[in-house]
Amino acid sequence: MSKLSEPLKAFINAAHARPNTTPAPRHIASVYEKIARDAGSKKVGMPAWLTVSTAATMTMNSPQSLLELYGLATSPNYNKGHDNKVWTAELMREVGLKCIGLNGEPSTTVSPRTSKPNSKNANPEGTLPPHPHHPIAFQTKLTPRHPLRNLTPQTLPTTLTRGHTLWESIYRPFSSKLTSKLAQSHPDLPVFIIEAEYGALFSDPAYPSPSFKPHADPNTPPNIGRVLMSLLAVAVLRAQTGVGPQVVSHMFGLRKAFEDGTAAAEGSVEGGEWLAGDEGGMWMLGVVDEIVEAIGEGRGTSFAPGNGAPRAKL
Repeated sequence: MSKLSEPLKAFINAAHARPNTTPAPRHIASVYEKIARDAGSKKVGMPAWLTVSTAATMTMNSPQSLLELYGLATSPNYNKGHDNKVWTAELMREVGLKCIGLNGEPSTTVSPRTSKPNSKNANPEGTLPPHPHHPIAFQTKLTPRHPLRNLTPQTLPTTLTRGHTLWESIYRPFSSKLTSKLAQSHPDLPVFIIEAEYGALFSDPAYPSPSFKPHADPNTPPNIGRVLMSLLAVAVLRAQTGVGPQVVSHMFGLRKAFEDGTAAAEGSVEGGEWLAGDEGGMWMLGVVDEIVEAIGEGRGTSFAPGNGAPRAKL
């Protein structure tokens, strides 16, 4: 196999190209701590604030920050006396998987040639790596299990149904209009989005039972579900910047989950309905802004609120 020349490799890894993951700022733990405390005061449960924080951190491509977030979520202050290490790791990696559909695959997976981990692979071989401040918490073995998203003749019909159901739930009454508009760019664009992303990725396969509780059976992977999926999408798109219309769409999509009964049908997400409102939505966007601004300092970037835009206070 041919090799890349040293000058070419050096140019690929030039500083201006930002080839590496974003380091965790020294104060990121205090940022997450502030978010978690404020979430508690507003009766926003861990599944909601952890999903939003994980999605924003994934988008910023900062594996070390994810470890800080994991350490906080599994600390005595937030695990309520239960061993929630497996549940937390499962939820965070499920959020990371779904982030691929919004952020792209490279920033959330590992390069096979270099084996250098990006955000989703901060836990190689199912074991979260040691952490200087939490030497035991990060030795969690994730439960081995088979993949749940294989496309087979048996699973294909239900996958397609899930995709179209989720698409309709988020975008109706404009779903058909949006599908037609996407098809003007490329006839296969709405096909891929609805069938491959909303069906195979964004919607959950049939787990034995949904689990929104941090202390549920660790052998049952936590569902993201309809509400957390909308929270995830809003967080990722806000952190990306430049996609305001999509943020609006998914904020409306979050509200529709409570209007059409899908939120009630899947089980309670503590604080979800409040986050769907104006006050909660402002708070959620402010959470994402705090994370993006903190991690962005580590890669020499600033965030929009620093340019004189109004900013929600935590």
